[in-house]
Amino acid sequence: MKDIYDVVVIGGGFAGLSAAIEAKLRGKDVVVFEQMAKIGGNSIISDGGIAAPNTDLQEKHHIKDSKDLMKADILKAGKHKNVEELVSVLVDEAKSAFDWTRDYLGVEYLDRVDIFGGHSLARCYTPKSISGRDLIGALKKKCEELQIEIYTRTKVDHFIKKKDLYTGVWVLKDYLFGKETYASSQEVLVNDGLILASGGYGRNKDLLAEYKEEYLDLDSTNKLSATNQLLVELMKDGAQVVDMEEVQLLPSTSYDEKGFGLGNLFGDYVVFPLGILVNPKTMHRFTSELIDRGMLADRMINQGDYCLGIADQKAVDYAGWDLSKIMNKGVLKTFDNLEELANDCSSDLTALSLTLDQYNTYVRSREDKDFGKQITNQQTIDQPPYYVMRMRPKIHHTMGGLAINAKGQVLDKLGKPLPKLYAAGETTGGIHGATRLGSMAVTDCIVFGRRAGKHIGDE
Repeated sequence: MKDIYDVVVIGGGFAGLSAAIEAKLRGKDVVVFEQMAKIGGNSIISDGGIAAPNTDLQEKHHIKDSKDLMKADILKAGKHKNVEELVSVLVDEAKSAFDWTRDYLGVEYLDRVDIFGGHSLARCYTPKSISGRDLIGALKKKCEELQIEIYTRTKVDHFIKKKDLYTGVWVLKDYLFGKETYASSQEVLVNDGLILASGGYGRNKDLLAEYKEEYLDLDSTNKLSATNQLLVELMKDGAQVVDMEEVQLLPSTSYDEKGFGLGNLFGDYVVFPLGILVNPKTMHRFTSELIDRGMLADRMINQGDYCLGIADQKAVDYAGWDLSKIMNKGVLKTFDNLEELANDCSSDLTALSLTLDQYNTYVRSREDKDFGKQITNQQTIDQPPYYVMRMRPKIHHTMGGLAINAKGQVLDKLGKPLPKLYAAGETTGGIHGATRLGSMAVTDCIVFGRRAGKHIGDE
């Protein structure tokens, strides 16, 4: 490790590695510091899905989309709290971000386009492994090709400032997360600047207690390292933050496993688009399963400890996913008939039958008269076995964070850029507003990670 670089990137996830690549391609001497033993952070435990309009995959599957429609969806889910300039950048560069991951980095995507809650139509693309590992692996390989230095188990303890200028960082080497031990420390200075891509604060109990106290007792899909203490340091130091109270719950997760788990595959890809959610006591639906994550999670939490996600064999076959791992864990159960399902849930068979009959009527007429769910490719739910998972939302994404401009520069409380300080990914705020649409986190990380890497040193 040298004493000085042109660019220091803090965080080895989607945003950080994208920023490092773009800075290197512009002739910068770049280093990446990652506090954990492996790169990836929360990025690697995601499904790796990315969203974009007007792609060749949409054209192949006869889906007509537009930037304006995607922007409208983002602003609607964000309750128009979003910084519109940043949303425009996100939408304008989403397709090039998707193409970059596929054509430049070599990520292979499934030959399908999915729809997630809040999107008006299908514009989400999933890697073949259904995991962020594919994109992290591709980013790592490109960094190696470009000879970008990456140091793991290297924690940035604090920033170095001279007057109002961020000039470097103090790092702890051979750092062991959880035990908070390290072998040695070193000052690392920068010529062009720092890019903070250290993720969100979904595991930071102090910030949650301050901004979202009602979520303190909820489980989280995040890794334990998702505390973002550097964000806290910058907040104390005068950096502007926005939307810190906006914490997104992931509604597709299982009540019967800790953390992110495996149940999200069934929830997001089967239940929401092709199945139904019911209250386990009444066996009644209570929402459209395809509204945005924020609204859906709130409605699910209001039902009690958990909800039931129900689908049949037709839905599972149509979705096309291998659910064996979830079933082997006992997270997802199957039943040969509705009576077995109702008995297992200690629920009313008649109520369940009426709910399914009513929903099937809506599917046949292509109109959900109760909750307005988009009925497109759904089929009636009537072919055993029936698949059921207990579902409860978990803390997933923090929409709040550092205020940035379109270049990725961090802003002070007066809205002026802090010299030499950039940020990208979940550590930033203002892009998603009140809630984030599915698959938009990866788009955000790639678009603004690349922009920070391209613009750093412009001052």
